[in-house]
Amino acid sequence: MTTPVEPATRKRVLKVIFISLLLDLISFTFILPLFPKLLEFYRNVEAPLDPSAPPSKTLLSSVLGYLNAYKASFARPIDSRYDIVLLGGALGSLFSLLQAIASPIIGHFSDRYGRRTALLLSMTGNILSVLLWVMATDFRTFLASRIVGGLSEGNVQLATAIATDISDPSQRGSTMALIGACFSIAFTFGPALGAWLSSFSTVAANPFATAAGVSLTLIVVETLYLYFCLPETLPALTQKTEPTSAQVNGTKSEEKKPATTPTPNPTAVQRTNSHFLLNFTHFTFLLFFSGMEFSLPFMTYDLFAYDSAKNGRLLGFVGLIASLLQGGVTRRLPPLLSVRIGVIACLLAFIMLGRITSVLGLYGAAALLATTSATVVTGLNALSSFESHAGERGGKLGMLRSWGQLGRGLGPVLFTSIYWWAGREVAYGIGALGMSWVALLVMYALKTPPGSERVKKESRVAEQEKKEL
Repeated sequence: MTTPVEPATRKRVLKVIFISLLLDLISFTFILPLFPKLLEFYRNVEAPLDPSAPPSKTLLSSVLGYLNAYKASFARPIDSRYDIVLLGGALGSLFSLLQAIASPIIGHFSDRYGRRTALLLSMTGNILSVLLWVMATDFRTFLASRIVGGLSEGNVQLATAIATDISDPSQRGSTMALIGACFSIAFTFGPALGAWLSSFSTVAANPFATAAGVSLTLIVVETLYLYFCLPETLPALTQKTEPTSAQVNGTKSEEKKPATTPTPNPTAVQRTNSHFLLNFTHFTFLLFFSGMEFSLPFMTYDLFAYDSAKNGRLLGFVGLIASLLQGGVTRRLPPLLSVRIGVIACLLAFIMLGRITSVLGLYGAAALLATTSATVVTGLNALSSFESHAGERGGKLGMLRSWGQLGRGLGPVLFTSIYWWAGREVAYGIGALGMSWVALLVMYALKTPPGSERVKKESRVAEQEKKEL
């Protein structure tokens, strides 16, 4: 049976996870606002739009050729200003699909060899990825950076597994909300910091080397911090076995088995929700939600002629509302209730976005999207952790993330295709139907695991953790 973690150890590990994940996510979000200008820079160098320029035979020119063929298949013409947006979306989908492949492998590795070992190996891949970005004077090197990053990024799922290792059922919801708060804080400040750093050009061949260099510094600092401060938390590697009767009586015991080979945790888990149902819910939710996220710049340009600055303010509003909700509301809610609230908010946002005609309506829908961002994924992670014992938790959380990343990889391509073929009303109408299906799943198919509704106790624990951190 799993031995409870000592409060002092739990406090120390939570602090390490919070700081390291915040560093990781701030570094990760640096690049988000830079994608349009970054890809535009590579296009101007490798595939210039000037018809008098000699034909280019670079990797980027080939990719743009396929992109133009894709655009030509739509009944409605797509403005050339969206070439970079679509290319950025394709790279985002590639990253998510690579994550879908890598996440289960990283999770199972952490179940066998330990969370700390898996996390440090993941950080090694992250360092290589950002180092390639620093050196990316051409699109091919930048693409290699994204591929390495997609295959090695495991920080979020491993932080979730570690947080679950050191939390009992009554603490789990508040602990997951703490991880969610890292997301909200990073996505509120990281993109703005990345945009500011990009204004300092230190390398002519790579104008974004300053932002990439600071990102690399944060990743290296995070890795060193984890190496020196993070203990192993996998119960199979950390918990001492009970003494045998022979040992108690002082007689000779059998030869000691190596401590480096973990054995599966025999503790039985009372299954409430199947992992397939949780994974399918995560996939379906992110399939529609990520499509809506990616379509917002198209819609705001069509309806309100929004430029990048106005879209940035809109996304900043979403991040701020999500941060406030994570800090004040989500950590007090049982996981299943949190998921239900977020899915219903997302359904209402789909309905509004298909009908809005004013900026006020747009910001109303954005507030609903912020509610969704602050609740659903955090709640699903908590629910999945209740359905697995310590010896399989990394793999199960990895599979949950894999299914979600698969939805995040496919959603933008499918949703924007419907948007440009059939129009805004049809696209968001189909999205609302899809989210209605997700709402039925979370309202009637998912059940509340035992021990997940101790809200009062969780709230007191969360308040204490907030003070300690």
